[in-house]
Amino acid sequence: MVYAVVRAGGRQEKVSVGTIVTLDRIAGDANGKIQLPAVLLVDGDKVTTDAKALAKVQVTAEILGDLRGPKIVIQKYKNKTGYKKRQGHRQDLTRVKVTEIK
Repeated sequence: MVYAVVRAGGRQEKVSVGTIVTLDRIAGDANGKIQLPAVLLVDGDKVTTDAKALAKVQVTAEILGDLRGPKIVIQKYKNKTGYKKRQGHRQDLTRVKVTEIK
């Protein structure tokens, strides 16, 4: 069982080969491949956390497509003042599939 914890979009995700992950919007190169920096690597019983060893680890993923997250409604209200504010937000996301960990 080989898996890695990668840093992507301000968060960390646990991935293995074939895992499909939804991340914050990422711009890839022309053929849709991206490299994700590894924070931790587990190869069987061996756990690697050393920064020098992790610099050699490459986690490659291919971009499957861009999408948008669910609508989030933000409402503010103050009693007895007539103050109401409503706004919404939809996050831009990218779906990627991990193809290789080496």
